[in-house]
Formats: sequence, structure tokens, C-alpha cells
Amino acid sequence: MNKISLITPPEWVRTSRSYDPNETKVSDWLSHWDGEEPIEMGFIGVPLSKTSISHSGASMTPNALRELFTAVTTYNIDYDVDLSGFKVRDLGDIQMHMTDLKKCHDNIEAGLNQIYEKLPHLFPLIAGGDHSITCPSVKAFQKKIGGKVGMVQIDSHMDVRSLDYGGPTNGTPIRGLLESNTVEGKHIVQVGLHSFANSKLYREYAVSHGITQFTARQVAREGIDLIMDQAIEIAGNGTDAIYVTVDMDVLDQSYAPGVPAMVPAGMTSWQLLDAVYRLGKNRKVKGFDIVCIDPMQDQRKATVRTAVHVLLTFLVGLVSRS
Repeated sequence: MNKISLITPPEWVRTSRSYDPNETKVSDWLSHWDGEEPIEMGFIGVPLSKTSISHSGASMTPNALRELFTAVTTYNIDYDVDLSGFKVRDLGDIQMHMTDLKKCHDNIEAGLNQIYEKLPHLFPLIAGGDHSITCPSVKAFQKKIGGKVGMVQIDSHMDVRSLDYGGPTNGTPIRGLLESNTVEGKHIVQVGLHSFANSKLYREYAVSHGITQFTARQVAREGIDLIMDQAIEIAGNGTDAIYVTVDMDVLDQSYAPGVPAMVPAGMTSWQLLDAVYRLGKNRKVKGFDIVCIDPMQDQRKATVRTAVHVLLTFLVGLVSRS
């Protein structure tokens, strides 16, 4: 078996109880990787939430997603695509340290480096965790790419808080990437930013570093397709690959009751699904993460369920590339 030392097998492994051979559930298709089978895409859990500014049980999200894989099929009727013919496997979870947050971030970067060394052509589908995981994830991704990385961040927050106040948190991943020179600001696009969720000082910091920003109001008024076309053009201009990070708190609170930082008048589920499909279709997009859900606060698993659809819709775009 092709063992990766910093990865543990998924804690939650279920198959569906469907006896209908004409219907494939995601849980029956996205099975645990055996360490040998050649795969194109890999689901990787990063169960960290101790670095969240607000109370969060985001460390439970990878297993919460796995649990709901039994409830959805692999077929997307809108694009007439069945995912079951593509090799995607669950690699398991990156090991976290119980108390040392820096060690957790080190493990994320090192664990992903191990994965990319053994599976250099793997497309990573990473499930956090809080948004702090994106900084070490993109550092490993940039090393894998060996060139310049662009980013499309779908989020109600800028995540450029100062590292001087509490160190790396879910409010600092973009700041960490800028200050470590992993990604240049001119290659970062933020979509869905929200009023009363950010500060003027951090807005000025982001703009001064060349980050392009679109607010949730702009999405509502200008349309998600137009904005995503601009985002992809900017993030892809002069870069070798684009990394996509989706913070589920970009959604309006009515669509995402299970995020730690809810906002009113956020994006709709359809806007987010259309955005990730468009990103998935672009050949320059080579990495993806989804973060910031607290399954413990999620009524009837509504937010986790939406996140499953976001992940699968992104995959539909990815496998539909021409």
C-alpha cells in the first residue's frame, strides 16, 4: 500500500442502502482510496477548527460531508453529467495535533506535500476545517505547481487580518499567503464580500496589495456569470494555476444556518453553484477547498447538504472540461 504518514483513513465510511442498480449514490462511488489504485481526484479532510475566531465545530465537517454522501446521487440533471465514471477517492484526513495550532498548520502543509509527491497529478478536493487551513494548503499547492498561483476566494470576509493579534486564524489565510510571498495580491480575486463583516483598514490593506474585490451586492446586481468571468481572467493572468477556496459563510443566512459567521443579504445557493461550476470548467483551476461549516449548529444539516452540492457541482464542471 502506498502509505502517506500524515494521513489517517476516513473515520466515517458508509455505503448506501439502495438496492436499485440503476442509481449510484455518492457514498458508493467516492470510496476510500486503497493506496494503490490510480486516481484523478482525491477528497482530503482537514479537521481543524481550534484556529477559528468564533466558536466553531468545523473540525467535524469532513465526516459530516461523508455522512451525507449516502443521501445524494452522482447524476446532475442540469448538465446531464453522471460523475460515477470518473476516478475520485477519499484519501482520509490530515492528522491534527491536539493542542499545538502551529503543528496543525505544519501537518497540513507537510501532509499535502506527501500526497503531491506520491500523486503528482492529483486534483485535490479539500474539506476543512476553518478557513485558516487555506494558507498551508496553498503553500503546498504552490510547491506542487512550481510556478505562480492565482486564487479565487468566494467569501463574505477578506481574511487579511493582522497576524499580530492572535496569530494564524480563520481570519488570516490571505494575509499569511501575501506575507509569505506565496501568492501575489494582483492574482487574488475575492467574490461575495459583505458589509459590516470587514474593516476599512483591512479593505485598504487588500486594495494596496492589488487584490480585486467584488461584493455580494455586486453579485446580485451584475450577475454571477459576468463576475466569475472577470475573476477567472484576473486570477489566471500570468499564473500557472488557479486555486479556488469557498467559505460557506458567503451564503445568505437563510441558505447557510450552520456557518459560524452568518450574514444577511449574502449570495444565494444558485449563485454559488453557478460560480463553482464555471470555475470547475476552467482548465487553469487545479485545486479546491471548502471551509467554515459548524455541523453542530446546522439545522437539519442544511448547510452541510448545500456544501455537498457545491462540491459535486464543482466536480461536474471539472469533468465537463473540453
